[in-house]
Amino acid sequence: MVTAIRHFTPEDARRTLPLVRKIVDDILRTSREIRLVTEDKLGIVDDDPQIKKMMDDINGFISELQEIGCYYKDWNFTMGLVDFPSVIEGKEVFLCWRNDEDDIKYYHDIKAGYAGRIPIPQRYFNNN
Repeated sequence: MVTAIRHFTPEDARRTLPLVRKIVDDILRTSREIRLVTEDKLGIVDDDPQIKKMMDDINGFISELQEIGCYYKDWNFTMGLVDFPSVIEGKEVFLCWRNDEDDIKYYHDIKAGYAGRIPIPQRYFNNN
């Protein structure tokens, strides 16, 4: 079964941000806990049930983001980067949000990635 990609308007993405922020906070918190546990175990973590559970938790959080329609993009687990598929200026792009940002303000070309972020034109937001 092929699932259609959900395209977010900037306003749609903003409405999901409270939930997305909570999920990303859970991802970052759990990844910090993994780093602490692995330091305590001096790198001997093969088949460690505590680490396995935390990794499963992170995978579950990432699946929650995918169910919403967005993608977790920070595989170093340091900045909590999330992309939301969108259409800006007639092109498929990703709206781009980082966990330390208060709002979704940037987007980038699908191929450009985070380094190519530019501000979302104001006309894409409702004037409330």
